[in-house]
Amino acid sequence: MKRILYIIVVTLACVACSRSEIPYEESHKTVAVTFNVSGDFTLNTNNMTRSLTADGKDMTDLWVLDYQNGVLAQQLHKTSSDTDFGQPTLDLTLGAHHVYFIASRGSGATLNNTDKTITFTKVLDTFWKDYEITVSSGSSSASRSVALDRVVTKLKLVFSDAIPTGAAMFNISPTAWYYGFNYQTGEPCAVTTSQPIPVNIPSTEIGVVNETVSIFGFSSITEWATDIDINCKTNNNDVLGSAVITSAPFVRNRVSEYTGPLFVDTGSIMLSLNIIWDEPIVGTW
Repeated sequence: MKRILYIIVVTLACVACSRSEIPYEESHKTVAVTFNVSGDFTLNTNNMTRSLTADGKDMTDLWVLDYQNGVLAQQLHKTSSDTDFGQPTLDLTLGAHHVYFIASRGSGATLNNTDKTITFTKVLDTFWKDYEITVSSGSSSASRSVALDRVVTKLKLVFSDAIPTGAAMFNISPTAWYYGFNYQTGEPCAVTTSQPIPVNIPSTEIGVVNETVSIFGFSSITEWATDIDINCKTNNNDVLGSAVITSAPFVRNRVSEYTGPLFVDTGSIMLSLNIIWDEPIVGTW
């Protein structure tokens, strides 16, 4: 009996020795990685602050979400007032990671980690990237460059006739418009149906010809189309002019630009191509 007990004790001791060959510190090692964010915008530094600028407009927010084995390990939310805005640092554990980056100047953002989505009450220029990185036991602190891609489309309207006295607001109502996207797949979500997007008209714009109004929405890389109702109203909700665009095509990173009068009747819509962002759709109503 003593000999059997001795063998059991020795066996257990050997098992313990075998398991301890992988140090605890190694299995929980992290590597600090600094990500230099880039894309169709520039990183500017001034007085210890950083800005990400696209088309002359600064991004206001940067989200970084680190997923390992399909599970959210950590996340950061940086604003333009943070000194490391545009150059965030993550302590990554050993193994493969998907790190998702979102840079935007939209307002009213809601991040939903359950659905893996981010939505906005007002969509403005937004960029995104799914970045894969593997950290090994021999890795040391490093710096990586990450180029983000635009995930929005833009509707640009040019009103060719003068804005009349009393005009207070444009209302732009796409039949379908997307206010968010899935940050793991990049696909648009949070679609609205015929929801007016109001644009205030300053008094200084009364009488102006070729007034330009733009709205942003999220889009996939596959072209899709929607109808758009446009009107101009007074403060008393009197309609001063209206127009309809039928089957306007949209795709990610492309401007769909339409020009026409709003306050007189018009004929058919004509489309042509120009170069803004990617190959934009340009037409009249």
